[in-house]
Amino acid sequence: MNRCKPDGAGGSLVSLLNDSVAAYAERTAIVFDGRTTTFSALGRLTDRVASGLTASGIRPGDRIGLYCANSDFFAIAYFGILKAGAIVVPVNLMLHPKEAAFILQDAEARALIYLEALAPAVQAIKPLCSLEFGVCMGTNKADPLDVLLDDWLNRPAGEVAAPAVNPEEDLAVILYTSGTTGRPKGAMLTHRNLVSNVRSVRRALQLTPGGEIFLVVLPMFHAFAATASMLFPLLHGCTVVPLPRFEPLGVAEAIARERVTVFMGVPSLYSVLLRLPDELTPKFASLRLCISGGAALPVEVMKQFEARFGKPIYEGDGPTECSPVTCVNPIGGSRKPGTVGLPVPDVEMKIMDERGRELPRGETGEICVRGPNVMKGYWKLPVETREAFFGDWFRTGDLGTEDADGYFSILDRKKDMIIVNGMNVYPRMVEEVLYRFPAVREAAVVGEPHALHGEIPVAFVALKPGQAATAAQVRAHCQDSLGRHEIPRKVFFLADLPKNAAGKILKRELRKHGELERGVDSRTGEGGCG
Repeated sequence: MNRCKPDGAGGSLVSLLNDSVAAYAERTAIVFDGRTTTFSALGRLTDRVASGLTASGIRPGDRIGLYCANSDFFAIAYFGILKAGAIVVPVNLMLHPKEAAFILQDAEARALIYLEALAPAVQAIKPLCSLEFGVCMGTNKADPLDVLLDDWLNRPAGEVAAPAVNPEEDLAVILYTSGTTGRPKGAMLTHRNLVSNVRSVRRALQLTPGGEIFLVVLPMFHAFAATASMLFPLLHGCTVVPLPRFEPLGVAEAIARERVTVFMGVPSLYSVLLRLPDELTPKFASLRLCISGGAALPVEVMKQFEARFGKPIYEGDGPTECSPVTCVNPIGGSRKPGTVGLPVPDVEMKIMDERGRELPRGETGEICVRGPNVMKGYWKLPVETREAFFGDWFRTGDLGTEDADGYFSILDRKKDMIIVNGMNVYPRMVEEVLYRFPAVREAAVVGEPHALHGEIPVAFVALKPGQAATAAQVRAHCQDSLGRHEIPRKVFFLADLPKNAAGKILKRELRKHGELERGVDSRTGEGGCG
């Protein structure tokens, strides 16, 4: 059932999964919480989810919410939804129930598949949106009328006609952006978008089909983990080892136990792993390579990680709207720390000005992307979709440069750039300097409105355990590398910097931060920028 035939334009995600099931039937697809799922079992279980959805009235093109932590259930439900011809709407687990309900209502989701641990949140979500039914992964249902997923998984799938799929036009997933600049927007990703990106990742990372083991610690509802850590391995006969949460000791134990070869993370995860006791370093021996994305990786963190663990980190990047991978430092080629590397195969990147004109190499502008991986548009937002493109070039919102060798560097998000006395200050450049201060573990820089200077840079830092520093010392360190207008005028010390579910530092939360007892304003006597 649901065995989609090859359907042109590179095939659908379903046809690629079916190919993987046929080629790697008895190999391990997923290892989670002591359970092992082979590819043949993955094929059967996803068929049963599709059969259950179809029997419940779900039709091709319907949207189904997926509210689940990293697990084998997430992948089974994800592909089961696709096999029914429906569209997956992953829901961020860290959202308030009102925010989650907004996404489900905006997507016009007919059903929600959820983990039983999230039943209390589902009870709060349901009255706020128009869900027709829920499917519980476990026994603790949010509603007595909800279906148990096990009831579907434990019975043979019924005969259901495989829905026809047009990979170029039919949506596979609607991924909602974080909404940092307003209401969340649903990026519409087609089967072609995701299939093309999976294939680009394979060619760029030179990973071996059927021969890699991926640890998945980034949330699978996030674009980076979904494509690079779930879709890529499962569509190429590799094994995924999901962890429901990031715990440094648990990561080390899982890598050693499962002989993990590929680890993908955001910069903050690498910083935390550096805090593990030295005796745990050998547990990372099986790793072949590490990938960093989602935010700029401080060069100092890269150096420290590679010096300690002896494993290379290849930095890359890409926004949700691009499925998401757009570029990465070449595996086995020339790595340039501080850059996000070269465009992956089949993806083009350019630096453009505000009018959509290409800028010469070396000049700063907006990074724009073109390729089969670029989204179809934003769900029900035609105006925002038009504003997000220069023709067929997607505007990422990142300010960056391209060097003489074609390597791209991200200076900052356009909205994060600070303008001091008319001069541009790029927070990432200041953060790189802060990370070189020996006591600093994490750092972030944001702009604060200022009556005289327009804006001033404000630094937030978290110190390494057992380390101490003063704002004056931090600012003195910056004076050795930065211009007067770039030196943070205030320095706040926090135990940890706020992060989202993917581990990215939340600068919007830092901007809300009031005056702290240990914050220092240089206007009171520590110099100035005017």
